[in-house]
Amino acid sequence: MNTKYIKIEQNDPRNASTEIQQAGRILREGGLVAFPTETVYGLGANGLDAAAVGKIFQAKGRPADNPLILHIADREALASLVREVPTWLEPVLERFWPGPLTVVLPRADCVPDIVTAGLDSVAVRLPSSPVARELIRSAGVPVAAPSANLSGRPSPTTATAVMADMAGRIEMVLDGGACEIGLESTVLDCTAAIPTILRPGGVTQEMLAACLGQVQASGEGRMEAAEVPRAPGMKYRHYAPAAPLRLFSCDAIDGETGLLQQLRAAQRSGQKVGAVVSPETAAFLPAGVEVAIHGSRANPAAAATGLYQALRWFDTHPVDVIFAEGVPEKGIGRALMNRLHKAAGSAGEE
Repeated sequence: MNTKYIKIEQNDPRNASTEIQQAGRILREGGLVAFPTETVYGLGANGLDAAAVGKIFQAKGRPADNPLILHIADREALASLVREVPTWLEPVLERFWPGPLTVVLPRADCVPDIVTAGLDSVAVRLPSSPVARELIRSAGVPVAAPSANLSGRPSPTTATAVMADMAGRIEMVLDGGACEIGLESTVLDCTAAIPTILRPGGVTQEMLAACLGQVQASGEGRMEAAEVPRAPGMKYRHYAPAAPLRLFSCDAIDGETGLLQQLRAAQRSGQKVGAVVSPETAAFLPAGVEVAIHGSRANPAAAATGLYQALRWFDTHPVDVIFAEGVPEKGIGRALMNRLHKAAGSAGEE
């Protein structure tokens, strides 16, 4: 398959209306289109067409028990995909939609089983990306879209990264530039007695608590093989580079068991060593370490934006092991650390 690549101005997709219409037609006719959002690039299909959605799983090599998110172009479309919207959710949607928040609600009959992995709930998001919303409007259908990468790999935040994984597998890639947030959306389970964050993201627990008063985070742990996750990113190893990933905290750089000792031990054993770190930590690293910067310690949001690109840097600079610097688990730091733990295989399974 020849994958068509089209560059579009992210903030003014009307200048590429012909290309957007072409992409919308591909989706309506059962094809796959990768497109930018404010979080990461998505791999879209007609969310009401089970056969089209099946192509997503085939292109990505994605496990069939991993549910997808339906993307819509306006709030009014939500009512057709769910059985009910609780009244307490309205101020949350007013505050955070459009944006990086996915809500899990009881599904309507029109939603195919393949989208929800057979669950009685469906995940829905209204993205803020102008390109994404214009594409969904043009398609005229809700768009099922996980991240546009091979399953298990770091999510793409640029069209170049999409092409590296998806060229020859899908019909079209819309290049709208780099993604603003760089991590997947927050997933909020609205069917639980207490609203529950199934996956942390750009809308933080603190932000939701300020709006809701009460919200809890899911304690993921290890899922059994037969269990179906209620949201993407909960069960399997995700976001991982080719080399094994080891985590360290920024306050554990020196000392007998600190980062520097671990790096030198790995180098002495003959391993080629990589590091995904802040610029502050990079200044202390020994010679010979391949370094990718994710962002400053003082700016966790920038570190989140740069994380996946830093992990993918090692696709072209291969190493035997990667040491990754963590951040405090508060605010957007919770989401960043969730992705690093998944990439390191600290939770879930292959």
